[in-house]
This record gives sequence, C-alpha cells and structure tokens, in this order.
Amino acid sequence: MPTNYPTKEFIKMLPKAELHLHLEGTLEPELKLKLARRNKITIGQETIEEVQKSYQFDSLSSFLNVYYPAMNVLQTEEDFYELAWEYLKKAKEHNVRHVEVFFDPQAHTSRGVSFEKMFSGYYRAIQDSSSLGISANLIMCFLRDMSAESAMETFEQALPYKDKIVGIGLDSDERDNPPSKFFDVFKRAKEEGFYITMHCDIDQENSIEHIRQALFDAKVERLDHGTNIVENPDLVKYIKENNIGLTCCPVSNSFVVEDMKGKEIIELLEQGVKVTVNSDDPAYFQSYISDDLYALAENYSLTTEQVIQLVKNSFAIAWISEEEKEKYIQSIDEYVKTFNKLKVI
Repeated sequence: MPTNYPTKEFIKMLPKAELHLHLEGTLEPELKLKLARRNKITIGQETIEEVQKSYQFDSLSSFLNVYYPAMNVLQTEEDFYELAWEYLKKAKEHNVRHVEVFFDPQAHTSRGVSFEKMFSGYYRAIQDSSSLGISANLIMCFLRDMSAESAMETFEQALPYKDKIVGIGLDSDERDNPPSKFFDVFKRAKEEGFYITMHCDIDQENSIEHIRQALFDAKVERLDHGTNIVENPDLVKYIKENNIGLTCCPVSNSFVVEDMKGKEIIELLEQGVKVTVNSDDPAYFQSYISDDLYALAENYSLTTEQVIQLVKNSFAIAWISEEEKEKYIQSIDEYVKTFNKLKVI
C-alpha cells in the first residue's frame, strides 16, 4: 500500500459509493434556469451568474431558505428525470459505481406536484443508471420540520412503490424536531421491511440525545452526518460493535458550521468506525464526492490508505448484497494496484 498523500487524480478515479446525496441538492444553476424558462416560472434571476450568486448561506437555516424555494422549477415528470439524470452523469465522471440517493416527496407534494409524477421521473433515471455503469437505489426522506401526520401520509403514498424504494430517511431542520417525533412512522417502515437512516446534523441543539434516539429507539442502520457522536464514547462503541456507519459530508459541514469536522471523521476512522465521505448537496456547495474527499485529504493531511478506507467503508455499509460489496471492494484494490504500477501517487 502507498504511504504518501493521494493526488486529486487518484481520488477522482477511485471506485466509490455515495450514500448521502439529496437529489434536490443537485440542482445546478444552469438546470435551474433552464427549467424556470421551460416552465415559465419567475425565480428572480435571469442569468447563470445571478443564480450562482443566490446560492449563499452560512447556516443550516439560511441554506434551507435558499434550497426549498429553488425546487419550484421542478414541475413535470421530465424535470425530475432530468435532475436525477444530470446528477448520475456527474457521478460517472467521479467514478461512482453505486449510489443510494435521498429524495423529499413533501417538498413537492406540498406545492401541488403529485407523488406519482415526482417519483416516476426519479425512478426512470434510477433505472437508466445501469447504462452509465452505476447501480442506484432511492431513499425516501421525511421533512422533520413538517408534522408526523404528514410523514405518515407520505409513507402511505409510497407503499404502492415499496419495491422501488430501498430505505426511509429523515432530513431538514433538526431544531425542535427530534427523531422521537417520527417514531410511529419509522416503526411502520421497519415493519414493511425498509432500511432506515436519519440525519443527526452537526452541532445542533441536543445532537447527542438525537443520536441516542436514532440508534436505540428508532434502531437505524446508518446515521447521516452524526459526527457529534465522538462526544460520547459509549455511543461510538455501540455503532462500531453494530457495524452502523456514518455518512459524512465535510464540504457542506464547512458551510453551515465552523469547519469540516475533519478531526472527528479521522478520529472515528482510526477507531474503526465505518465513517464515509459524501457530497450532500453538491450543486449548492460546488463539491462533488471526489472534491469532498480531496478537500478532506488536503486540509487534514489524510494518507492514501485513509482515503482508500473511507471509500471501502461506503461500500461496506451500502444496502447491497455481501457479494456486491465484495466485488466493489475488490475493484478498489485492483484500481490501486494498477495506479501504483503506472504512477507514484
């Protein structure tokens, strides 16, 4: 194994899995403007530069205040297809081999777009991902700043599509919206055989208690973000013993709090926790998965071995078969061997 630091080229072509990616967060300025014009929607911006300038925020709340209004340009099945397809093409550029992507039905049904229209567009793109050499699955998320009743209603809407959705998640503003608010709907999701995960956002009020609820009461299989767990060694021990991974997003972290949480990610990695790196909402943070990995490596002097382990962790905690995991992890080893023969990393 190489012992020096990884280059951007090496990182970009590493086979990867992405497990924390919001499809609505892949709305690039060019596509937003295109859809606004196509659907005759006034968004207050006329040029790509103006759209780019509007993507400014310094906290979770300010981010969400930009994020949700932008979705108004998504109106037709074809819009949702195009959004997901553009992300998948970008994922291929970063040699992503497997993705499990979040989508937020309530953000669309609450503004009059039907569940069927939204879901059909997303699912068609997921089906077409194989033509890019990518396997893909959908994770439906509930918006935690909406009611538990709305979440249950959305869950009922999704049941006819049960075989097309791999898991259920929880995202959006965590303040005053603990996991316990949604225990009933997540109990239903478990009973229906879905995998479950929850956002436990960084440095929020009651972060540790929210993590505890997610782990012990909701019994999640993964945690999204969740790096505050380092504050409680017993919880760290629990996730390590139970093979529960964390889907971390260092670049988006740096936009909504003071840093990337790189020290915490490294600490968890060194303790053997299945911590991973993902891009979250790449259109808004202008950082896709390889960019996140490289930014973390550059800012925290990660070794090549550490980067390789982060990528292997993503496949290890993916909701795929053991045979598929083994195949993907083997492809990483083969890539590293080939790269080392050709270049010094």
